Amino acid sequence: MSIDQLEEIARAMVAPGKGIIAIDESTATIAKRLASVNVENSEEHRRAYREMLLTTPNLGQHISGAILYDETLRQSTRDGVPFTKVMLDAGIIPGIKVDMGAKPLAGFPGEVVTEGLDGLRDRLAEYAKLGARFAKWRAVIRIAEDAPSGTCIEANCHALARYAALCQEAGIVPMVEPEVLMDGDHDIDVCYDVTEATLRSLFGALYEHNILIEGTILKASMVVSGADCEEQASVDEVAEATIRCLKATVPANLPGIVFLSGGQSDERATAHLDAMNRKGSLPWPLSFSYGRAMQSAALKLWGADMVGNYDKAQETVFHRARDNGLAALGQWSSN
Repeated sequence: MSIDQLEEIARAMVAPGKGIIAIDESTATIAKRLASVNVENSEEHRRAYREMLLTTPNLGQHISGAILYDETLRQSTRDGVPFTKVMLDAGIIPGIKVDMGAKPLAGFPGEVVTEGLDGLRDRLAEYAKLGARFAKWRAVIRIAEDAPSGTCIEANCHALARYAALCQEAGIVPMVEPEVLMDGDHDIDVCYDVTEATLRSLFGALYEHNILIEGTILKASMVVSGADCEEQASVDEVAEATIRCLKATVPANLPGIVFLSGGQSDERATAHLDAMNRKGSLPWPLSFSYGRAMQSAALKLWGADMVGNYDKAQETVFHRARDNGLAALGQWSSN
């Protein structure tokens, strides 16, 4: 794939009023989600649930792409149509999660580094043949009394850059996700400092590895108060701090930024995105790549009655996509 094609896909991923749905939960993670609605974690149930999400009528009006798990990329609808064909017919770009998860960082208790570089070149070549046009790799940065260490940030950003280089070599747009976790009692200022340090390290590593920034998407966490902080920052404070941090660290030639919901409630994640997009002109589009904040309400409906609630669950998925699409334009209203 040419450089122009990488840039074209990256721009399409952040088209105005559109965002990404993340349905890339590992088998262990989806097991927890299904258990929460008393559904057995079988391959058929996982396939059926993701079919419900991906075949939502008119989903492509507000969803530009979907991040899939390895199993899902290979699956088809109950009528035998490959999910990738269903997506492309709806104007939705297939993506794939390629990391192997966060593992303990030796020598740094409590900190983790994401693994999965071994064999990645061959896996990416196969994913490209299966129809994936972008990929995702998540790094996990935890805030605690003595964390994160500079070593943890550097190790994760180095891995993100190596992953991104392999993606672009394979003709796949890399989505780089350095998630600063909400867990903890830290305030928004501490989150700002850690997020700023992480993004500076990330873009430094991307430049060192000759990454085409114009063919890359950043999946970022918002600058928020820790979940256990007594004083929670307001929607406007989160929007202001996040934009200030991004302007200080992210190059203007990046095609766009999508946010993860990171444990925020559905409505809060939408409100934060909307508030940011009301702040005036920015160097890049700000959109969404939500998992739980796109799925949770639909999962409850579908889990309660897989057949009887099918249409209602899909309507919920569409409404969440529409609300977040409007928030990506700064036009969402909670009323």
